[in-house]
Amino acid sequence: MKTLKYLIIALAISSCGQVMAQNGLVSFVKKIGATLDTMAVSGIDHNYIEVPERPWQAIMRGNISQTILSLKMEANDMGSYYTARPYFKTVPSQYVGLWVGYRGYGIGYTVNVGGDKGNLFTIGATGGSYGINLRIHTFENSDPDFFLDSDLAPVETKGKWFNVHLRNPIRVKTVFLDGYYMFNGKKFSYAAAYDQSVIQKRSAGSLMVGLMYNYTKIDYANNLNGDLIYMMGGLGKLKLWQGSIGVGYAYNWVPVKGLLVNVLAMPMLTVVNKLKVSGYTTNVDELLDDPYLEDPTITEEQWDTWFYDKLRVNHYIDKSKNSSLSIGFDGRASVTYNFGRCFLNAYGQFNNIRYSEEGISGYVNDWYVNTSFGVRL
Repeated sequence: MKTLKYLIIALAISSCGQVMAQNGLVSFVKKIGATLDTMAVSGIDHNYIEVPERPWQAIMRGNISQTILSLKMEANDMGSYYTARPYFKTVPSQYVGLWVGYRGYGIGYTVNVGGDKGNLFTIGATGGSYGINLRIHTFENSDPDFFLDSDLAPVETKGKWFNVHLRNPIRVKTVFLDGYYMFNGKKFSYAAAYDQSVIQKRSAGSLMVGLMYNYTKIDYANNLNGDLIYMMGGLGKLKLWQGSIGVGYAYNWVPVKGLLVNVLAMPMLTVVNKLKVSGYTTNVDELLDDPYLEDPTITEEQWDTWFYDKLRVNHYIDKSKNSSLSIGFDGRASVTYNFGRCFLNAYGQFNNIRYSEEGISGYVNDWYVNTSFGVRL
């Protein structure tokens, strides 16, 4: 009986502990909600900005995006001028997903349904006076467009654009992290245009400042890409780190009740511009001088099989350079329509990043468009 008594007491204590833990969790969540509610109304002019009574949002989203990368390699060796310009771009990728949040803070999940079949990860936080966004995009490309202008280039390709099919794809990763601060948070709401947690009632604009970090990696260092590395003067891998600052302007236009059009434009000065390139040697010259190629009976298919089976790439050097200052551009636009508890939104962003150092130059263009339908709960 004593054992049973102790067991009942232990179960009672355990149940009380669970109830206290649950109550503590509920209390903690309520405190967070109250804090977010206070933040939503703090310092705003209610003649310009409306805070919806229903704080929760459930949003269905669709996304289409594309990354375009351009490289340029130039050299002047003993009077022989050489330039190569590969140009990589993804097929526009499409994603669909669902997002759920409270006062604009939440979590979402997206899946790829078409395009480059790459991976896209996005996360953001938006307030009336600020916005923070992170995008990570990885993809592969086996068919870049290419430009070659060299004394050694074949006549049919010299100085012309042509498509190259690679047996091993170029692998690309881009990371964009940007943040904005708006000085007129009293009358202008960034959140009204980009997460619909509040509603802009009257037109207003704001001067803004922004910071941006970009990381880009391009890697095609593989034995099967030895011919591309040879044409690129030994360049097989490139990594770019950039930090930029900018000053711009954003405007929320409310032509009729419920409709909001936003435009944001900000030139960016890149103050941190680090470039790391990896050089490789190949045996292309040796293969092109091989007596096997003088046999007139070999077919094109046999030539390809022999060439790519013997093609070799060897890493020999890494160089890191701090590139000079450069100018880029960051632009966004949004259209929102609020009706009852629901809203429709479409917004897009375009980033242009440039780099240049000792004969290697290029740019990254990255754009995306999001569409969404949401319900406030």
